[in-house]
Amino acid sequence: MKEVLGLYNYWIVIGLMMIGFYTMISRGNLVKKLVGLSIFQTSVMILYISMGKILGGTAPIIIEGRENVVYTNPIPSVLILTAIVVGVATLAVGLALVVRIKEAYGTIEEDEIHEQDDVM
Repeated sequence: MKEVLGLYNYWIVIGLMMIGFYTMISRGNLVKKLVGLSIFQTSVMILYISMGKILGGTAPIIIEGRENVVYTNPIPSVLILTAIVVGVATLAVGLALVVRIKEAYGTIEEDEIHEQDDVM
């Protein structure tokens, strides 16, 4: 039981993933779908950071005279920086599309947009 509770960060990741995924598939409002997508992306970022962290690890800076030092892998952190930029850009494009959809259809509810498309 202690091993399961000791991995609380992974439980947080799973919870955030499910919240984000549920929000994306259950809501008809396009802005709420984008919020769900952002929550899902954040959970993936937390997962990568959790896997890259080593207890007692230091930054990978080699200094003479220090031996038997455990270093943390910097690649997950670098990937997450890129993922943050991509996530912000994705959200910005998504919000811009929502604005254009609102101008074209007068609504951001998915059901109402489909109804208007079926009439046309």
